[in-house]
Amino acid sequence: MNTDHSPIYSSLASDKDLREILLMYIEEMPDRIVRLERECTARNWSELCIAAHQLKGSAGSHGFAEISLAAAELETALKTKQPEEQIRISVQHLTDLCRRVTAD
Repeated sequence: MNTDHSPIYSSLASDKDLREILLMYIEEMPDRIVRLERECTARNWSELCIAAHQLKGSAGSHGFAEISLAAAELETALKTKQPEEQIRISVQHLTDLCRRVTAD
C-alpha cells in the first residue's frame, strides 16, 4: 500500500509561459482518473490500455515523469496480459499518483 501522499509537481512548473497549460492539465486530471477507474471496473482492457497510453504521453510532455512511468507500466501489464490483480494494482498505483499532482 502506498503511504506517500506528498504532492507531485511538474518539472516544468518554474516555466511561467507554461503555467496556464499546466494548470489546465492538472484541472483535467480528475477526469483521467475517472476514466482509468471506469475502464478497470468494467474490465475493458483495450480502452484501459488506450487511456494508459494517452496518459503516458501527456504526463510526460507536461513534466510528470513519475506518472508517465506508472502509465507505461500499466500499458505494458495490459499488453502482456498480466493477471487481473496485477492490472488492478497498477491502476491503483497510477491513480494514487494522479491524485497527488498539484501546481502549488
